[in-house]
Amino acid sequence: MAEVPAPFARVLEEVPIDIRTRPTRRELRSVGLGEDELLLGLYRGRPRTVRSVEDSGTMPDVIYIFQEDVELACDSEEELVRQVRTTVLHEIGHHFGMSEEDLDELGYG
Repeated sequence: MAEVPAPFARVLEEVPIDIRTRPTRRELRSVGLGEDELLLGLYRGRPRTVRSVEDSGTMPDVIYIFQEDVELACDSEEELVRQVRTTVLHEIGHHFGMSEEDLDELGYG
């Protein structure tokens, strides 16, 4: 989080990042993945670009990072640190309304 640009970091104070051991079957299905596939992170919430006053009373936004899947995707501690950063930035991108294609173009796919 220390590397997130200040304007984004201020907004993200309201979005907790929760480290979980692994995704649930439901979380995997929600993004079209099977039980044998890796899910490194997941953004749950309403992107800032589509929010309105009618969204009050909804569940708060949260970013999940799935520790076991991130560890399985990496071969070294250096790669792990890089992957966690990329995954967090990827999920932050969703919070700001970016699509998978947008994130791929920025190198956070």
